[in-house]
Amino acid sequence: MTKKKRIKRIVKMSKFERLLYTFTIVLLVISPFGIVFSQATLSKINFDVERAKQELSTQEKKNESLAMKVNELASLDNIKVVAEEQGLSYNNNNIKSIVDSEE
Repeated sequence: MTKKKRIKRIVKMSKFERLLYTFTIVLLVISPFGIVFSQATLSKINFDVERAKQELSTQEKKNESLAMKVNELASLDNIKVVAEEQGLSYNNNNIKSIVDSEE
């Protein structure tokens, strides 16, 4: 009977393999931080978008209110009142209407 010799083999890694393993470990350690950072950035962008939408809505309401006021001031009844206050007479033949066409 011969004794079987147990041979321990030490696996030697090449420089490329060590570099590959090191890169993988570093990637696994850093990736959670990158994910958290990207989620925080995305949340901030979404917050900014919602704030811009709210400002847009507010401005649209102001514009609508101002358009209604313009229409009210440009009404024929108001023109008559202003003309009489200024001592002018109302003559419908002298009034020219300009139609605002929006495209």
